[in-house]
Amino acid sequence: MNTGYPVVFYCNHAYWWDGFWSQLCTEEFFRQNLFIIIEYQQLVKHRFFTRLGAFSLDRSKPRTVIETVEYASRCLSSESRNQNALWIFPQGKIENVDVSPMRFFNGTAAIVAKTLGRTSGIYLVSVVSRIEYLEEQRPELFLSFGKPEYFSATDAVDKSGLTRRMERETARRLASLKEKIVNGEISDFRTIVKGRESVNRRVEKFRGRVGLR
Repeated sequence: MNTGYPVVFYCNHAYWWDGFWSQLCTEEFFRQNLFIIIEYQQLVKHRFFTRLGAFSLDRSKPRTVIETVEYASRCLSSESRNQNALWIFPQGKIENVDVSPMRFFNGTAAIVAKTLGRTSGIYLVSVVSRIEYLEEQRPELFLSFGKPEYFSATDAVDKSGLTRRMERETARRLASLKEKIVNGEISDFRTIVKGRESVNRRVEKFRGRVGLR
């Protein structure tokens, strides 16, 4: 990506931890100015998310939705040495990773359109995530990033059409990620964080030390 343009990462929302790995990826790969939109009820309960650059969206109050779109656009278009990045979960709530059909709200497309009124370009990047239990007692989180899609200020943004396209892209890439995991095609994944050794691995090592099979 040309870091002179802002970027919106749009993601499926299946886990409470989504905000944390958004920050982790930003620190590990991008070094961007991080902003995250989190539903109002979650932010009220977990104020510490504001330390990650989070701000809220309250869909029960239509006026605040307009204000959130405006605020997000200003964050993305503000002058900075670093690229401005917004992470958003267009489902608007936590849903099962395999929910079908997947439905997005139009807010992401509205933010893109609003930002293009202030900047000459913006990127959209699809991010999908799955948590699976494989050979460990502890779960593994898999993340997959799509290719950045560039929009110019001269492009006409059809909000509804763009939202439907993001839905299809997210569903397609989630299915592809699931197929890779099921088929054991995970050698090209990079481990970013490794937790404590799981119980089954500790038992296997103990059995090896005492000569048990």
